[in-house]
Amino acid sequence: MRAIKKVRHIIAHEPLNPTAQIFARLISSLVDEVDFSLKDLYELSASDFELAMNILQEWRLDRYYMGKAKTFDVAMQALQLNQPQPNKSLA
Repeated sequence: MRAIKKVRHIIAHEPLNPTAQIFARLISSLVDEVDFSLKDLYELSASDFELAMNILQEWRLDRYYMGKAKTFDVAMQALQLNQPQPNKSLA
């Protein structure tokens, strides 16, 4: 199971748990692209800290692939613009 799904499960099942709150702040900071206090990560258990690191890795990788997909989409649009347009005859 991907780390992001594990964290979603933790947050959904115990939203008031301090660990869930740290994960919620981490996810929120990634989505909003705002600062996150690394000090909060040190409050996590060793396994939850590792899960947080996995989230960061997945998030970075997903953003990389999202960037590649956007680049591919723009490239395809540019190629389509260069294609000759079929003549539409008016009846």
